[in-house]
Amino acid sequence: MFEARTGGERPFSTPAMTAGAPGEVIIIRAGGSYDGKQGMTLAAGVSSRSAGARALCLHLVTIPPGTRGAPHVHDRHESAIYTVSGETEVWHGEGLRHRTVVTAGDFIYVPPGAPHLPVNRSDVTTVAVVARTDPREQESVVTLTLPPHLAGLSAFPVAAG
Repeated sequence: MFEARTGGERPFSTPAMTAGAPGEVIIIRAGGSYDGKQGMTLAAGVSSRSAGARALCLHLVTIPPGTRGAPHVHDRHESAIYTVSGETEVWHGEGLRHRTVVTAGDFIYVPPGAPHLPVNRSDVTTVAVVARTDPREQESVVTLTLPPHLAGLSAFPVAAG
């Protein structure tokens, strides 16, 4: 059985789903995506809207070369990120004062309330798998202002949105 669920306030294209009876596995086929508040395009994955998830969200994010996300924080929700390909500079922590470069094969843990900002200075697209404890996908995302010490990053366009 294929079922399409639609989103609320944001444009959201849900891929086809194969669902069984309650309590059975739901398969979400590739194809849907949306522009997240973080400023990046997210491939629609597992969430409350796509699968009825109650405590998690799983997406694929792409960050094109020479772009960045918006500085943001996930209020009350933790995130785990696995970099599949590419290289990303991540500014993080209070005032976005810390800089770490992550590459393919690296994992990142972002605790609830930790500000962060991804930047792709490379010439290849970064692809990462993102898991969050926010089943509504974007409910916990709060965008922040770019701090003065990172003003030079304003030359990098926000990837989407």
